[in-house]
Amino acid sequence: MSETENLKYQIALSLIPGIALGNARRLVHALGGIKPIFDANEKALKRIPYIGEIKARAIIESDALERASEEVEFILKNDIHYVSFWDDHYPMRLKRCVDAPLMLFWKGNIQFNAEKTVAIVGTRNATNYGRDFCDGLVQDLAQRGGYTVISGLAYGIDVAAHKACLKNGVPTIGVFAHGLDQIYPRQHRQVAERMLESGGVVTDFISETKIDRQNFLRRNRIIAGLADATIIVESAEKGGSLVTADIADSYNRDVFALPGRHIDLFSRGCNQLIKSNKAAMIETLDDLEYAMSWQQTVDKPTKIQKQLFVELNDEEQRIVDSLNEAPLYIDQLCSIVQMPMGKVSSVLLALEFKGLVASLPGKMYKLT
Repeated sequence: MSETENLKYQIALSLIPGIALGNARRLVHALGGIKPIFDANEKALKRIPYIGEIKARAIIESDALERASEEVEFILKNDIHYVSFWDDHYPMRLKRCVDAPLMLFWKGNIQFNAEKTVAIVGTRNATNYGRDFCDGLVQDLAQRGGYTVISGLAYGIDVAAHKACLKNGVPTIGVFAHGLDQIYPRQHRQVAERMLESGGVVTDFISETKIDRQNFLRRNRIIAGLADATIIVESAEKGGSLVTADIADSYNRDVFALPGRHIDLFSRGCNQLIKSNKAAMIETLDDLEYAMSWQQTVDKPTKIQKQLFVELNDEEQRIVDSLNEAPLYIDQLCSIVQMPMGKVSSVLLALEFKGLVASLPGKMYKLT
């Protein structure tokens, strides 16, 4: 099967209602690929766990292949990059999310697996306080080096973060809630075009997608999923950026919030995140780098002396065995050893004290 034919089936699968990542993986596993899904009859599809009659019929009756063929033409005509969840170069941070999109489409020069990625989001009604914080933070990120900033290109804090990145030479990625045939809001077209030089724009929506409020909420999972940490700069007590914070927390990613005066409407959401321990307070880049273990040190860090002939209990041994092949994120460890997050965290801490395990940025761990 040619690459374009394979792309057509990958896109078609992503267009079928009710077939998100979990069901898509079950279908591919059961039938041995994506194309066989569209060749299977209803009876065969219904036998697959969690598919059932409704989803099986949705696949049989879908016109997704026809629409996918049109989208392939659009992609080839406009030199759009794409990746499927099953491809090796799918963004590694996003691949760890339970609701990762089946397809991604992008323009520009995006390094999805950059060393340090930070999402900066906030209210559309940004104040000078919020904009000034974005400018200062991104300026500091530029001086440190190695950072990529992700946001949603919306009014307010989002576009302020993107503009600060362009001014300071920090790669920045804008996540769309629609296809790559348009830019919304239109006023940010020039910003989006400049971002293509170092960074770019990405979406999981196909062309001709209507601008819809629910799409922006769906878009937020990609912003959170591509980042090691999410920073909420300003927000009222309700807002899309708080949804992004909740999603990031559900992915076990770090969340930070800029504090403000209790009388300021667009600091109330951030203050509440901090008060409820849903976010760490951030005032400077040092706060972020300390929490993420991204500090730059001149002196050689002190090494913990590894204990010789150390005795391990069963839980410690399981984690050490799991880390033998390569470093792992903590959520990957939880899945492998089948232990809750709190328990894995305490065992890892004990192993660090024994000098057997070292923590890396982004809640990743390796054997020493």
